[in-house]
Amino acid sequence: MSTLTRLIAQAKENRVTVAVAAAEDMEVIKAIREANKNEVAHFQLYGDEKKLLSLIERVDSDLLNNKAINIISATSAEEAAYKAVKAVHNKTADVLMKGNIPTKTILKAALDKQFGLRTSRVLSHVALFEVPIYERPIIITDAAMNIAPTVSEKSQIIKNAVSVAHAIGLDYPKVAVLASVEVVNQNMPATLHAKELVEMFHQETNCFVEGPFALDNAISPYAAEHKGIGGKVAGRADILLAPNIESGNILYKSLIYFAKARVGAIIAGAKAPIVLTSRADSAESKLHSLALAICISQHESREET
Repeated sequence: MSTLTRLIAQAKENRVTVAVAAAEDMEVIKAIREANKNEVAHFQLYGDEKKLLSLIERVDSDLLNNKAINIISATSAEEAAYKAVKAVHNKTADVLMKGNIPTKTILKAALDKQFGLRTSRVLSHVALFEVPIYERPIIITDAAMNIAPTVSEKSQIIKNAVSVAHAIGLDYPKVAVLASVEVVNQNMPATLHAKELVEMFHQETNCFVEGPFALDNAISPYAAEHKGIGGKVAGRADILLAPNIESGNILYKSLIYFAKARVGAIIAGAKAPIVLTSRADSAESKLHSLALAICISQHESREET
């Protein structure tokens, strides 16, 4: 069973409630239909009631009378975002999901000082990939949130990704700090960051952080061995830390469009997982992202108890 398929099955164990901001989107409703078939969550749909009812009728009219789905009217995307965030803040929902709404609008609500989901941690994008030609899943961060993170911010991005890895069953994830080369070069900031991060995480007991690595040396045992690169992470990375948003985003989209990879992605670092997929993402990707967020929510609940 693939990891993403396993997460869907695992999400059934304790159905959580997902608050969807501006849910009037065909692919979102399709993802909800699939999630409902798999009994992975209850849904609170915030948005234009008439549009939502029309979309649901087109996708699957049986959903209209489903007790797992509740529609809450909102007159604008901003109102939908604030109502959905409030539901998670007040613990009447467990996961926040972005619908047909700009990212900046939902993040503005999520970061509201009064009732938002902010913590002391940096928010970061964490994506779990299954690549058809690669033998195991791999996590990529950060492809969508932090433009040019500092060393301090990268350390928090690593911690967020490690938390996700723990939630999916990787007890000691191996983190590769990526650059274009595997040696420290004073003229290449990514390699200097890698050196600092390795020193910062040297005594961590719940993950292994090494670098800098060029991509091939991080994921290919052959490439790492050929270049004489040793250590616990070389050729066997579970988490790839991108130097900046451009490289992370290009790698993310290359895997989807060139390698036909399957992906689930969330925003970590808030009080609850946020499903922040692109409006162009498929229903399948949204379903996988939902499953990932739900499993993280379940894991965090177990940690609290």
